[in-house]
Amino acid sequence: MFKLPEFIPPAFNSPRLLEAPLVQFKEVKKPGIAPRGYHATSIYPEYFHVQKGKWVLAKDSRMDCVAVLRDEIAIEIKEFRRLSPGELVACGRRENGEDGILVHTEAFKRQRSSHEKFAFRTGISRETSFSCDYDELYNLLEHDREKGFLLWVLGPAVAFDKDSRDCLAAIIDAGFVHGVLAGNALATHDMEAALFGTALGQDIYTKKHASLGHYKHLDTINRIGRIGSIKAAVESGELKDGIMASLVRRSIPFVLAGSIRDDGPLPDVFANVSEAQDRMRALARKATTVISMATQLHSIATGNMTPSYRVMEDGSIRPVYFFVIDMSEFAANKLADRGSLTARSILTNAQDFVVNLHRKLIGKV
Repeated sequence: MFKLPEFIPPAFNSPRLLEAPLVQFKEVKKPGIAPRGYHATSIYPEYFHVQKGKWVLAKDSRMDCVAVLRDEIAIEIKEFRRLSPGELVACGRRENGEDGILVHTEAFKRQRSSHEKFAFRTGISRETSFSCDYDELYNLLEHDREKGFLLWVLGPAVAFDKDSRDCLAAIIDAGFVHGVLAGNALATHDMEAALFGTALGQDIYTKKHASLGHYKHLDTINRIGRIGSIKAAVESGELKDGIMASLVRRSIPFVLAGSIRDDGPLPDVFANVSEAQDRMRALARKATTVISMATQLHSIATGNMTPSYRVMEDGSIRPVYFFVIDMSEFAANKLADRGSLTARSILTNAQDFVVNLHRKLIGKV
């Protein structure tokens, strides 16, 4: 049985915090511009000393944003571009209470991988053992299917293979997906497979190239555009199977964020980067577990939007789990370099990962 780790609150009765000053707030003068000395948020739980003896946790956070005072005692985390004149922004860059701000990095107990000063295999590589990570993920998915929000971040590779595409659709149908973040490519090639049995013109099972195969993804975009939307294509019966069809049938929200390299794109793609970020953020702020597969840029974007903790409706505080699935060591470890220190890496082919996950959670293909 999976059990969430206990949240360990800060020691507010320590002399250091008892003597801490109140946090200083400064007024925004220009839209989108924070006052000098602003405090930039991290992935960790952060507390603000707003009244004597009253430390307030930012309930819904994300890194690289600012803390805005609401109703004298509440803290809202906002992106810089959303700041309005007159809002009060927390200022101070010391994080241990000296400026009335506490960044709480030890909220959940973590075991060290080694107590030795020198040890072999302390990093992550393709030679690393991932059996324990898989087992933890299986149990976590079972837990969060009922008690959390499972957010998947998908690259197109998962739709390039028949088995992985079928398995992911089945995982969606089994309730293990509550939201999806992706780009134009994932949806295009999944629907290309539904309409033509190909992905970028290559058969998703035999790998044979279809005649005029380079037209297939463009024909897919054109066809969905003519119908009006992915949802309309499913409801009309034009789109019968696959990842996007399962999402639509189960009313699972998805965000397709556009790219400068997109073909088309599909009518459901958000081409405006700020709008795409807002839509992604709306799902990321619900996530309790994120599984990101074979998509470096979307992984980093989602990692930057996702804190290491989540305040639940009952007031309890739990960790947010973040798994990165990729064949590339560089891609899988990149999130740690971007500040998303809670990310876990499993180095494998995303297609094999999905099939293995399906076998464990549901049964054989």
